[in-house]
Amino acid sequence: MQQTTQTILMVRPVNFRMNEQTAVNNYFQEDIALKNAEINIKAQEEFDAFVEKLRAVGINVIVTSDDDRDDTPDSIFPNNWVSFHSNGDVAIYPMFAENRRKERRDEVFVQLEAEGFNIEHIVDYTSAENEGVFLEGTGSVALDRVNRKAYCALSPRADEDLFIEFCEDFEYNPVIFTANQTVDGKRLAIYHTNVMMCLAENFAVICLDSIDDKKERKTVVKHLKGDGKEIIAITESQMHQFAGNMLQVRGTDNQRYLVMSEAAHKSLTKDQIKRIEAYCPILSSSLETIETCGGGSARCMMAEVFLPKE
Repeated sequence: MQQTTQTILMVRPVNFRMNEQTAVNNYFQEDIALKNAEINIKAQEEFDAFVEKLRAVGINVIVTSDDDRDDTPDSIFPNNWVSFHSNGDVAIYPMFAENRRKERRDEVFVQLEAEGFNIEHIVDYTSAENEGVFLEGTGSVALDRVNRKAYCALSPRADEDLFIEFCEDFEYNPVIFTANQTVDGKRLAIYHTNVMMCLAENFAVICLDSIDDKKERKTVVKHLKGDGKEIIAITESQMHQFAGNMLQVRGTDNQRYLVMSEAAHKSLTKDQIKRIEAYCPILSSSLETIETCGGGSARCMMAEVFLPKE
């Protein structure tokens, strides 16, 4: 069992813009004074440059293009609707925003199988949408694949019962907590776990300040430390620069990289960078338009492929 993969799936956007349906509880999204067509072009440029950087270090990036028949402004974030597991299982998740449900496309599976990956079994949780219950993939769930633990910050997009069901199906031990951010003077739930924490092989980057309940915070720390992970704490303002939204991946010769946006990289202190680089180099790319309008960053754009090869 490995924590990191060399293969990631990414979706090149065709209709990227600020999604009004997700803005209701994604407080990272902001409007910018550009026409949607211009926003999409900028997002495509950022996407292409990012993919190029990943491929340059030997990361296997499988790019699929979005379909412009549907209104799918957030399709650039595939890790919310699907996850791929080393036993050949694929999980498909229920999504909060109705227009995001159209992102789930079977063509993605056809493409992966054409690349030689083996899909054994699809576990489909999407019927939960009928009950108004959601769990948005590895946005809502941070997986420690080696220690079989799944971390989840509960929110309108991460339902506790469904998370526990997922953990039972995929044999993970659940670690449940609530993470908040300050919005207009109020403490409100952070929409996705993966904006406040990143689990790498030997360390975790996490905004502990967002876990207001001291007991819950202590529990999370205990799990991470107990599994031998160094905790690199970030502040809430660093989290707002997407410093929690990172992913460790493998390139040529199994070299690990911690992938993040330029904004996240710039927000880190010298000490934090030094501590990360003691484990692996940082790879960052400018994702300004995607972050501002989409309210998601580098980690959200990468769906890890752990499927076995034929």
